Amino acid sequence: MADSPSAEYSLDENGVRELLRRTSPDLAALPLRLFADGWDNSIWRLGSELVVRLPRRELAVPLITNEQRALPAIGQALAATGIRTPVPLIVGEPGEQFPHPWSVVPWITGTTALATSRAENSAWASRLADALGALHVRAPADAPYNPVRGRPLSTRDDAMRPRLDLFGNHAALRDVWAAGLAASVGSERVWVHGDLHPGNILVAEGSLAALIDFGDVTVGDPAYDLASSWMLFDSSGRDMFRSATGARYDEATWVRARAWAAYIALVLLTQSDDRPEYFAVGASTADALDAD
Repeated sequence: MADSPSAEYSLDENGVRELLRRTSPDLAALPLRLFADGWDNSIWRLGSELVVRLPRRELAVPLITNEQRALPAIGQALAATGIRTPVPLIVGEPGEQFPHPWSVVPWITGTTALATSRAENSAWASRLADALGALHVRAPADAPYNPVRGRPLSTRDDAMRPRLDLFGNHAALRDVWAAGLAASVGSERVWVHGDLHPGNILVAEGSLAALIDFGDVTVGDPAYDLASSWMLFDSSGRDMFRSATGARYDEATWVRARAWAAYIALVLLTQSDDRPEYFAVGASTADALDAD
């Protein structure tokens, strides 16, 4: 991605192969090519079934560590619902050659939900509800903690107010946010994906295939993940999604989820100038909240 920040750490092909030789010599001879330099990680395709992920910025190091700590348990739970996750197959330790943790994960075939319409996504709304039911279970005491994702809405009020003023044409968002702040605060300590937007959901053959990019995984309020409903689905899909969750979440959780959807929509509208596909998600999410 041309607009991603400059790398603070990087390796060329020989450097990546050397890492592999020291950890898994049997993999070091596989075909290897740079697939993408994202904001946080360099992604190398390794053969046809594997990916090497290396943090390229200091800020990304905890994200890799979070995935290494959390995904073995989460991946197993989601696999029971038929949903794949990039569970690390190799946990690379920091060393002299590369000073930070890195991972080898499976390559998961699919396209992101950014490439499919809300109506198409709605066909698997109940499948996402089942996946989140498997994810939103009590997390261990040493689970990663994110200071923003899954926290009480009041912790983001100062950041939200200027955005609400900037987008005054979406008057419904102000009401949605106020209702969320007034709702009872969740006390859950469950796993939360923490970044569940259309770009982190893979679709294959018209159905939900995988949840990816768990770098912001945390414990907290599941309402943060439920906000994805307004980012992904049309009105009938949102109804299907909520119905499929049954009595798992109370009314206050859904009110907070709508407020988080409003927050994420305005973040995308104010911080996605270089990513038009995410700006479009922000705009359509705001429209969905207006329509509801």
